[in-house]
Amino acid sequence: MDYYTEYLNSNLVGNMDLLNAERKKQLMRIQCIRGMDRDIMVYASDLSKDAPITINYDDKLAFYDQIPKTNCKSIDIILETPGGFAEVVEDLIRNLRKKYTNIGVIVPGYAKSAGTIFAMGADEILMGDTSALGPIDAQIINQNGKNYSAGAFLEGLENVKRESKERLEEIYKPILQNISPGEIEQCKNCQEFAQKLVKEWLVKYRFSNNTNDKDLTLEEKQNLAEEIAKELANNHRWKTHGKSLNIEDLRNLKLEITDFSENEELNDAIMRYYTLMRMTFSGPIYKYFETIDTQIYKVLPTNEIRQSQNPQPNQEIKNVLVDVECSNCKCNHKIVIPFDGILEENKNCIPYPKNNILFCSNCHNKMDLTALKNDIEKQFGKKINFEKY
Repeated sequence: MDYYTEYLNSNLVGNMDLLNAERKKQLMRIQCIRGMDRDIMVYASDLSKDAPITINYDDKLAFYDQIPKTNCKSIDIILETPGGFAEVVEDLIRNLRKKYTNIGVIVPGYAKSAGTIFAMGADEILMGDTSALGPIDAQIINQNGKNYSAGAFLEGLENVKRESKERLEEIYKPILQNISPGEIEQCKNCQEFAQKLVKEWLVKYRFSNNTNDKDLTLEEKQNLAEEIAKELANNHRWKTHGKSLNIEDLRNLKLEITDFSENEELNDAIMRYYTLMRMTFSGPIYKYFETIDTQIYKVLPTNEIRQSQNPQPNQEIKNVLVDVECSNCKCNHKIVIPFDGILEENKNCIPYPKNNILFCSNCHNKMDLTALKNDIEKQFGKKINFEKY
């Protein structure tokens, strides 16, 4: 079914309240189908925006904030990400494991690189026709700002060393001289760290709980986990870090994957939610964290925006908070934008200036917030009510 066309022809476009409510509705459907004894949560980024869309240290507080405050011991995480820091993924999974004994990761679109490592920390991975994971070879940024694959770097280095010994020593010698021992060691460490996490989590969680794997001996589990981790990090096999690994690719690696498209009702709910997610990203939002009752948005052009209350799906939004960073001195200012008055807990924040001009409290730099106001009003489908100050 063409969900996108259906929603475009509805009145959801440009109305953040209705879009938010419909998203929550589909999220609740997924929870009902999967079981009401399971919590559900979303960690999603807009892969097309030039913004901090990767899994990074700034995400930890928002992620922890959105973990449902229930007594459930199982949770499903809907994940959409280009990747990011494996070290952050380690922290997120460990934090989830303090509360949950069973974790499912639902990937309706893409969970690449560190997102794939995240999925390996789950007891179950659910994918469909449009889903893809990716290689886990670490991506390194050198001192010149150049991004490259650690695996490709090490493989290329070995090729250079081999060829330089044979016949091209004078050509390759300058190249080798420009590579520091620290750079080589960093690549090795990053590759080993990603594989270590995958091996550890597969044995501890995936192979302990899955029907097809739990009867394996510990040694068999460790050997299989090592083989899978090694192949996921194999740059020579996949050729590019952006390679999309679908259900068939992963099953060929002996990974058990649940194909949610085989369940018609679950597939409908997940793909509707994914369509609504993409529509949510049509505005300035570049990342969000969500449960059935709450949500945190990260929005351009500011660093972060969060709803100042946690509304129920059809509850009215009274105001939002925005962190505005001074372009000159990087000082942060917490601005409250009132749609229907300023809540008591936000009284200490700076009211949005009626003339759209904010002066930095630290360096007195003048900032025009007109574009910010227009983006937020468009995203939430509301006008700032200056009379409610």
